[in-house]
Amino acid sequence: MDAIKGMGVALVTPFNKDGSVDHHALQDIVNFNIDNGTNYLVVLGTTAESATLSIQEQEEVKSTIETANNNRLPLVLGIGGNNTAAVVEKLQSTDLSNYVAILSVSPYYNKPTQEGIYQHFKCIAEASPKPVILYNVPGRTSKNIEPQTVCRLAVEFDNIVGIKEAAGDMVQALELLRTVPKGFLVISGDDMITLSMIQAGGAGVISVIGEAFPKAFSTMVTNGLNGNHKDALKIHFAIMPLIDLIFKEGNPAGVKAVFEQLKLANDTVRLPLVSASSQLKLEITHAMSLFAAI
Repeated sequence: MDAIKGMGVALVTPFNKDGSVDHHALQDIVNFNIDNGTNYLVVLGTTAESATLSIQEQEEVKSTIETANNNRLPLVLGIGGNNTAAVVEKLQSTDLSNYVAILSVSPYYNKPTQEGIYQHFKCIAEASPKPVILYNVPGRTSKNIEPQTVCRLAVEFDNIVGIKEAAGDMVQALELLRTVPKGFLVISGDDMITLSMIQAGGAGVISVIGEAFPKAFSTMVTNGLNGNHKDALKIHFAIMPLIDLIFKEGNPAGVKAVFEQLKLANDTVRLPLVSASSQLKLEITHAMSLFAAI
């Protein structure tokens, strides 16, 4: 699927100081990414703090992004959870006409076996009217989707088309790239190892840092995909300190602090998350000034 190659970004949900959704800022962030090289947008992923949004707010966020995007970029919708039946029901009741695929996180908290993970995604694949991208993020779910399970799903279900691999394990990423069927997309979910994954055959990234620095990060991704590794590495090395900083106190607190510096949105997050500390904001400001000077 060419629509989900290159740099996708996991959109944040900006909030006003009173905690309500800031739809104006969300429109600005969408346009900022479209204007600066982002290839596709991921709606209501974990970076969107979707777990803290009401059903009505989720629908309003979807609508704001769809309207602002106006069919300019492909959209991917996050639909996942740890209740398989509820995920299937949501797939069947959601209007997916504006989306090219769904992104579905591996079940969290329950800690299923590999067979349980397989059966969960089997139900999702059979219910989904759109292509499915698996999402492996064991740091949040407490359970890894092992490469053998990914390959089993990729072989048995034509509509499971890729994986957002965010284990942060380059050895595992290489094993995926070595063993998945031809055409199955291995997409980085870890900004720090994105370029290395692309150089090994990955299809790109669903990024957090990329939505704040879309021009630079999308250029790095494009250079990597085109084999221009020298220029890609130059950007990668320059942006590494910022990648470390935006995750230092959790996501999306860090990237929202960047958006505040860019005057695109304020830094408000919803509990149980808290905004970046004053010290981290100073470090981010300094790193941004160094990056801008390169």
